[in-house]
Amino acid sequence: MPQTPADPPGLDLGRLRAHLDRELPGTVQGPLRADLIEGGRSNLTYILTDGTARWVLRRPPLGHVLATAHDMGREYRVMTALRDTAVPVPRTLLLDTGTETLGAPWYLMEYVPGIAHRDVAPLAALGEERVHALGRRLVDTLAALHRIDPAAVGLADFGRPDGYLERQLRRWSTQLAASRSRELPEVDRLHRLLAERRPASPAPALVHGDYRLDNVLVDDSGAIAAVLDWEMSTLGDPLTDVGLLVMYTEVAGVGGGIIPSAATAPGFPSSGEIVSYYAELTGRQAEDLDWYVAFAAFKLAVVAEGIHYRYQQGGTLGAGFERAGEMAPILARYGLATLKEN
Repeated sequence: MPQTPADPPGLDLGRLRAHLDRELPGTVQGPLRADLIEGGRSNLTYILTDGTARWVLRRPPLGHVLATAHDMGREYRVMTALRDTAVPVPRTLLLDTGTETLGAPWYLMEYVPGIAHRDVAPLAALGEERVHALGRRLVDTLAALHRIDPAAVGLADFGRPDGYLERQLRRWSTQLAASRSRELPEVDRLHRLLAERRPASPAPALVHGDYRLDNVLVDDSGAIAAVLDWEMSTLGDPLTDVGLLVMYTEVAGVGGGIIPSAATAPGFPSSGEIVSYYAELTGRQAEDLDWYVAFAAFKLAVVAEGIHYRYQQGGTLGAGFERAGEMAPILARYGLATLKEN
């Protein structure tokens, strides 16, 4: 008898195949197989194949899940809305908001070939000129996102821009409390300073929420083929995306490679060039940028602590999670230094 493909953690291939045959009849032809994509630190991502075609499935992590942090419907909606815009996204295929099939909501999208650059060596091998061009394309794509009229793509109600930064601080503080298993005085101090110095936001825009080099796929020509990981997207302050991109550029490779090191490749634009080029493309001046960079560090510290918590509870899959607990204090110190409070 032919061997049934093994179910990877988080998937029931039998239930999944039955659901796909029901909702997308004729799409899957042969035996369905799935592989977990290593490297993700939040939602779980799998490549599915029937031996001929490939697709990508996303679902929340196993175990401890923070409220609002893993909204499959939100990711699916924004990618569907952006399909015909200047921002490249995978084509969405199917959303299941129930829990009967996989025990959690999930969605299916097309497979887009390309590389998500996390490590410095493969990117540096492209040469300084191509690395620099890619860095600028990263800013081009972010600027294109922030120029989109949300109402024109059916996303006028995708968020509440008024009070966005205040709510963000409250949300991330709440998520930190939900994952807290130890004292984190530097993280708490950073949060207090951010609340005290919160700036007034510029005109709102569509915000990705986690925009960085390893959340885009780069094709063989060096073009950005797709922007991924939209789980934190909303209508809000576009400078939060800029601050996050700057933060990831400045702390690239920190923590023994826990934070992606690709942005350290020779030729990758400096944080200063990123900010000035973004301003040139959008006309938005990145005022109070230090606050936005420090806020990005606070968010990533909370994410790292959530991963640390799930790792302790046995709810993570893949390698590298055991060192996540080191990152929250490191990122908090970076945020404090950015605010000149180290």
